[in-house]
Formats: sequence, structure tokens, C-alpha cells
Amino acid sequence: MENNFDTICAIITPLSVGAVGIIRLSGCKAFEITQSIFDKKITPKMINYGHIIDNGAILDEVIVLPFVSPHSYTGEDVVEIQTHGNPVIVNSILELILSKGARLANRGEFTKRAFLNHRIDLSQAEAVLDIIQSKSSKSAQNALSNLGGYLKNKVNEIKNNLIEVYSRVIASVDFPEDVAEVDENYIETICNDNIQTIEEILSNSKSHDFIRDGLNACLIGKPNVGKSSLFNSLLNYNRAIVTHIEGTTRDTIKEAINLNGYLINFIDTAGIRDKNQADLVEQIGIDNSLESIDNSEIVLFLFEKSIDEIDNELIERAKDKEVLFIKTKCDINTDNIENCIEISSKTGFGINILKEKVTEIIKNLIPNDSNYTTNKRQQTCLLRAKEALENVLETIKLNPDADLYAMDLKHAILALDEITGEVLTDTILDNIFDNFCIGK
Repeated sequence: MENNFDTICAIITPLSVGAVGIIRLSGCKAFEITQSIFDKKITPKMINYGHIIDNGAILDEVIVLPFVSPHSYTGEDVVEIQTHGNPVIVNSILELILSKGARLANRGEFTKRAFLNHRIDLSQAEAVLDIIQSKSSKSAQNALSNLGGYLKNKVNEIKNNLIEVYSRVIASVDFPEDVAEVDENYIETICNDNIQTIEEILSNSKSHDFIRDGLNACLIGKPNVGKSSLFNSLLNYNRAIVTHIEGTTRDTIKEAINLNGYLINFIDTAGIRDKNQADLVEQIGIDNSLESIDNSEIVLFLFEKSIDEIDNELIERAKDKEVLFIKTKCDINTDNIENCIEISSKTGFGINILKEKVTEIIKNLIPNDSNYTTNKRQQTCLLRAKEALENVLETIKLNPDADLYAMDLKHAILALDEITGEVLTDTILDNIFDNFCIGK
């Protein structure tokens, strides 16, 4: 490998009681250190059964899995020791490994080494973090696509197109007698085609954020219409306090659930009424409720029997949102009202129908073809590349001197290089891997 790192180790399973605990070592002394505490000769590419020994005492019965460089997660020699899932045992073995010369891994250091050893590119490394942090199946699926190189391959395709053009332009500048100038129409075509491709990747960036972070759905209505009761029913546990007293909910309460594969953040809010009837604390809660409407993509508007002037003001505020009208307490309020979902949080009637309606809205807001999952950093790089290509087109119109637009072509290539990690500062690299857990 190009890099010669020291040997690191970490517990890579949750440090709690369970069936199995796993310790990973990576580096040039991974085999040597493991062999020094293992009572059997380690055979590479085989599952090795035996015991971890400390000064003749058996610490645990284990399985040792050796991975020979470069055929490992990090690209280095890697050993994974599977122990019984007792935190005392796992920690004891970790301390023994540290005493033999290994170092405790930093956050994300295993994945960082995989990147530095060219096992994966930076977009794939970030996909590892996305998979770990995924809160819905849709988010995990998209992250898995990037781990497989989906985004990397498309970015490299764009970059290779631009490198080909840039190389020809620079050659014509440096060797004008031997290399003809590149046709301007050809450059414009390449730039326009790749701008369009970048726009396609970015077109669903908001959807990507929804998939990763979840959509917000606030429950809005007057006091005691059943917002907190519905909130608890949607979560399937008693998260919010429910009483017959108006103004019980004084602040917003936000909880996320996985709804049919999508992450959604339900927000319980204080009941909306005339502020003159409310004390200072409730007034602040009402203001927070109104802000929740502004900050949500979906509004669940709750009422009991009819809609009055205050309700209409709320509906007007939510006119640009996806609004579902929900008639509550249908177990005691039997009046039929058109174009609304009737529910009873007490009996559970209509709750599944409401969830289906919310899922339909989510699917409309998140297109099924949003395959190019990008994070904020990657989106910024793509926007910079697009801006550089647009500058090329503007420069050609004003002055078709290759020296003037060649630099913008290079800037576009460098912006794309940042996505895959071929051009990167230590600060950016540290910021990315500091978000990982120790052990990954």
C-alpha cells in the first residue's frame, strides 16, 4: 500500500450485553499482535477458533477472522476477534491488545484508511456514514447505491469529459503550431451537456434531504381537539401529556418515526386560540405552533365539529403546505363532514387511513427516481462545477481566447475532484470522519 500506518484497534459492536462482541485491528502489526495473545497458530483466509490468553490465563473463547492486505475493509492487514458479548470481557481483551502495541482508533479511522488506501473514494466513505445513520429503509437504500459507486461513477463520467476538453485546450495553447484550436461549438456542447447532467443530479437535492433528515408534519388546531392524543397514537406510545384542561401542551414536541420506509418528524403543538385568553407561557407556545406551520412540509389540521374564523386563519397560513383535514373524536362526534379524514385516537379508528394519506404525500414530495443521493458538501461542489462551466460559456461569447476560459474548466474539474476526494484539504477530511463513530 502507499501508506504505512501504525496498527489501530477498536470495539466495533455496541458496548452492551449481547451474543457477540467484536474487536477490529488494522495495520502492519495486526497479525503479530493478535498471534501474541491467541493460543493457536492463525491461518490466513481461514476462520480460526481458540482462546485469548493473558499471562497464561484464558480471557475468553473466541473466533479470529484474518483479512490479508489488500483484501480487507481498510486495504491493510485486518483482524477481527469475535468474543462473547460481555462488556467486561470485550474491554479486557481490548486493553490487552493496547498493551501489545496497538493504538485506539480515532473516529472513522478505519474508513479513513480505506479511503487513503484507495479502497473507496470519498463519496463512498460518506455513504458508509449515511448507512450507519440512516433512519429509514429508503435512506439506507440510497446510501447503499452510493457505497456501490453510483454517484462516483457519474461524477467521474462528467470529470472525464471535462478533462478531455481541458487537455485539448491546454495543448492548443502550449503548442499552437502543432495543435489546432478546439472548436468553440464543441466546447459549448460539452459544457451544456455536463451542466444538464449536474442539474439532473441536483434536481432532487431537496428530496435527498427529506430522505436523510425526514419531512416535518405538524399537528395544528384549537386546544383540546385531540392533537396530543393523535400524536401519541401515531408514535404508538404516550409521549405527550393528555388532559381535559385547555392549554396542557405549552411547547412543541417533535418525534420521528419510520412510516412505510420513510422518515417523518411529527410535531405536536400548543392549541391555537385568542392570545387574550392565554397566559404568557401559552402565548409563547402559540407563537411556536405558528412557526411549526412555516417549518413543516405537511400540516395535519385537526377540528372536532366545524371550522371557524380562527381555523380559517390557520388554513390560510398553511395554504402553501400539504394539508390534511382531520375530524377528531369520531367515536363521540358522529356528524359527517366531507373531504376530511375521520379518526378516533381513543379507538384507533382511521389512524391507518391517515398514515396511508401521509405516505401518499411523502411519495409525491420525494420522487422515486431520486437515485443520486447527495449531501450538502457534495451539492456545494456540484454547484461550483456548474458555475465554472457557465463561466466558460459566458467567456467564449465575450472573448474566445482559450487562456481565459481554460482556468474555469480546471476549476470545474477540481470541484468534482473534491467530491471523490482526489483534491482535498486536511480540514475537510477531518470534518468528515469526525462524524463517524469509533470502530468504523
